[in-house]
Amino acid sequence: MGLDWLVRRPIAHRGLHDGNRSVAENSIPAARAAIAAGYAIECDVQLSADGTPYIFHDDALDRLTGRTGAFRETADDTLSGIALTAAAAVIPTVADFLSLVDGAVPVVMELKGLSPQADAGYVDRLGAALAGYGGELALMSFSPWLIDQLLQAALPHPVGLTAEGTEPDVLARHREIFARGCDFVSYNVHHLPNGFVQWVRHGQGAPVISWTVRTPDDAAHSARHADQITFEGFAPQH
Repeated sequence: MGLDWLVRRPIAHRGLHDGNRSVAENSIPAARAAIAAGYAIECDVQLSADGTPYIFHDDALDRLTGRTGAFRETADDTLSGIALTAAAAVIPTVADFLSLVDGAVPVVMELKGLSPQADAGYVDRLGAALAGYGGELALMSFSPWLIDQLLQAALPHPVGLTAEGTEPDVLARHREIFARGCDFVSYNVHHLPNGFVQWVRHGQGAPVISWTVRTPDDAAHSARHADQITFEGFAPQH
């Protein structure tokens, strides 16, 4: 599977937002800004109480909306009326978000999981929202059960492991998960270099992107040990 597109340009973490001052993370305005600047987009996926995939990072509504409650326990009819506090923007569904991007830049989606039991059918729900999308799109997760769902579903998108840590037992666990059939890795920039990432890049010939790069010094460090950055808070060259 050719993945040159995944590492061709820097990836804006949760879109090109401004720290939630006037452009909210994981919002349609943040996606528009990333497209205008020519960056790829990283974003997060949560399911509503109705099983609809949305672009949202947190387990709780509080930080980004001023409302209280667990995202997974909130129904679609409630979510549709909630505005992100940084701007006059709603929480986008995956379908609406991809309709806006429409293949203009690559998208890297991180699936936020709760537990194997709570996430039963997660990828089936997401797959329905992705059906027919023809743009460059990669899917990744920290959660091994979601990675297993992705691999079993055999969607037409590369699958990645999002990970961190430097302890030998942690790196061995990452290696076992990756070997199930992953195509790339997204790794904590502050935990580079390590033997797992070196094995992925040089032993498996697979790309590694880093997160979250917030300074030019972080970017320079990442360039020595990974293939592309997921950034926020500054404007890297590309």
